[in-house]
Amino acid sequence: MKVIVIGAGPAGMMAAGAAAENGADVVLIEKNQRVGRKLAITGKGRCNITNFCDNETFIAHVTANPRFLYSAINRFSCYDTVAFFEDRGLATKVERGNRVFPVSDKAMDVVDTLYDYVNELGVQIIHQEVQGLLIDNGAVKGVRLQDKELLADKVIVTCGGMSYRATGSTGDGYTFAKAAGHTITPLLPSLVPLVVEDEDIPALQGLSLKNVRLSVVDNATDKEVYSDMGEMLFTHFGISGPLVLSASAHMRAMSPGRYTATIDLKPALDDDTLDKRILRDFLEFANKDIINSLGKLLPKKLIPVIIERAGIMPHTKCNTITALQRQSLLYQIKHFSVKIHAFRPINEAIVTHGGVDVKDIDPRTMESKLVKGLYFAGEVLDLDAYTGGFNLQIAYCTGRLAGESAAVSI
Repeated sequence: MKVIVIGAGPAGMMAAGAAAENGADVVLIEKNQRVGRKLAITGKGRCNITNFCDNETFIAHVTANPRFLYSAINRFSCYDTVAFFEDRGLATKVERGNRVFPVSDKAMDVVDTLYDYVNELGVQIIHQEVQGLLIDNGAVKGVRLQDKELLADKVIVTCGGMSYRATGSTGDGYTFAKAAGHTITPLLPSLVPLVVEDEDIPALQGLSLKNVRLSVVDNATDKEVYSDMGEMLFTHFGISGPLVLSASAHMRAMSPGRYTATIDLKPALDDDTLDKRILRDFLEFANKDIINSLGKLLPKKLIPVIIERAGIMPHTKCNTITALQRQSLLYQIKHFSVKIHAFRPINEAIVTHGGVDVKDIDPRTMESKLVKGLYFAGEVLDLDAYTGGFNLQIAYCTGRLAGESAAVSI
């Protein structure tokens, strides 16, 4: 049984190794001169390998087509992934939110572990760019390279999405899938920073917020599409950070003004408790300007913006603030709104939302329902999840299932 795998990212290397372990003669084709280029820069170079959670929790964190992944995650769980790397000598650790990282904090160690895995199994790695699939009578026959055709019994497409194009994720897999008759669902950035319309936000550039609540409302339906507590930051173009990236996964039909994000800067305090806290500070700084009196409550950079939004002159003395002004201040602290204008470019996204429509893929094997012997795995499929290691786990489990399935004799 000869199997060709296109793309040496996490899904591709896992698929190639799984196929080889099950007796297939495997060729792994990668157009870059190094394998795992995108994997090497994930998690700011640390690589959040997976999430140390059970299958039910994993499925709950998948935002696109979670039910499709039942077979794959049951075959190769998050715990199996940790065991896979540990058994091959990569020590791991679990951090906040059950995120799993290598103890070394080096993403390249993850890449090297996967490379050693396929290399030790005798997988042949070819560094060339695939030009297209060879398909005849509804079955895949191999691939077309620049200088020759390479025949195979099975082909697994694991080319990734459209994010981080410099690492080779240029949408090749979508081209191959379309040529094979597959539908590609609309491609959008996911887990991506957001551009905002508000003119006062650039002044907050570099400000990081912790323990805040971010909520997002779809103004077209007046429904809240996301709400959670955590960390975020302001940038020259808008907002970013963990909360914002997760929120972006729920914002599909993007257009200027379609969504409004609201930040509760003090989610642990209800209105009454916060009001008493503000009164206490005003009493302590009774003869000071309000611009110099909120340092115990808010970050310095945020104070002038909050005061202006509350309609209070910055040099108003605290002992002259009216009850109405105080309520306006309180409202801004609990409901700091931001008008979303757009996603940042897809190249800045952690993952791509959309891809090969999973309706035409057998979830039990990852094989195409349209072309016999053709398989898909990883980000090329219309599958994505929150940050925290869940997207890489999608790559591992779908790659594993595709590799094992492809190694089975026809």
